[in-house]
Amino acid sequence: MLLMTAQVTGIQPMTEWTPAEIRAHVEFQLALNAELTATGELVDAQGLAGPETAVVVTADGTGAPVVTDGPFPEYKEFLAGFRIVEVDSRERAIEIAARNSAAPGPDGRPIRQSIEVREVVDAPRFDR
Repeated sequence: MLLMTAQVTGIQPMTEWTPAEIRAHVEFQLALNAELTATGELVDAQGLAGPETAVVVTADGTGAPVVTDGPFPEYKEFLAGFRIVEVDSRERAIEIAARNSAAPGPDGRPIRQSIEVREVVDAPRFDR
């Protein structure tokens, strides 16, 4: 799983980009998704709404859940989206993450976005 944070050092938030810059960035992401679909490596990819729309749910299983509007990481550190890929090696996942990190931003410059690469694992098996 490639986790894309909103933290991008030296780049203004996307809300301050021009429509053309946003379009170029989104088109890059869609083209990367299309390429990974063609190679059979893309499982899923989604952008996420900002933390201003999120809630935290906590429950003990007996009463009504507690729903709050936080706490959340600082705005610059929130999870902006994810891409799940099924690849043959860790090196390939890193290669895809590097391409994603270099997505275009303002003035077409690579944004150098931090991409966290995490392996999706199965739950442990328990014999009964």
